[in-house]
Amino acid sequence: MHSAFLLFPLALGLLAAPAAAQTTDATVPVGRDSLTQKGYTLVFINQDPALSAVTKKRMVDAFYKVYPQEAKRFNPKTLRKVTFFVNPAYTGVAATGNGVVDYNPKWLHDHPEDIDVVTHEVMHIVQAYPNGSGPGWLTEGIADYARYVYGVNNQAGNWKLPEYKEGQSYTNSYRIMARFLVWLDQHGYPKLVNQLDNAARTRTYTPEIWKQQTGKTLDELWAAYAAAPAVQLTYR
Repeated sequence: MHSAFLLFPLALGLLAAPAAAQTTDATVPVGRDSLTQKGYTLVFINQDPALSAVTKKRMVDAFYKVYPQEAKRFNPKTLRKVTFFVNPAYTGVAATGNGVVDYNPKWLHDHPEDIDVVTHEVMHIVQAYPNGSGPGWLTEGIADYARYVYGVNNQAGNWKLPEYKEGQSYTNSYRIMARFLVWLDQHGYPKLVNQLDNAARTRTYTPEIWKQQTGKTLDELWAAYAAAPAVQLTYR
């Protein structure tokens, strides 16, 4: 367990899920409950009396689908207990710190297919990067990479990795960086994301790691990507 407080807010403009009306199913009582499965405990705190019971179930199901996969690949020592807090006082999309994910209930209501906000946020728990251990664009790029690889509802949520456009940079972070990481996967460096993730978590990340692991600098890799950015993408 790491002691540093990490906060990873997800900006509204970085998600592509369209607004949609919430289903008229039963709602979840305000309160707290917990569930343990697959060796992981999820505490679900809800402070929104209008939260859909269907949305809650889909969030819980997504957690137990993706979190063990992310943990197995990147950090088997990740937290065994995670808290979801549907928090009316939070006005972003979602933010993660110290094993707690705050969700904006209005976002959940307006974007009921954006279930993979869970996939992105719990990857931040798996990352567990100490403060200052790596660039923020890499942190968020890896989290969106995990959303692409392990997402359960990206297609219905209309969440996609954007096509490369001239002028983009890896420092644009989020989905732009995630697509670059997928390209690296498919162009000879399938272990690089794991190596970058581990370096950030162990405070060993430096800009030189790109050349150490690939023989090319980050800028050289990006230039190769920009020259031929095609990737094969599949969404669930």
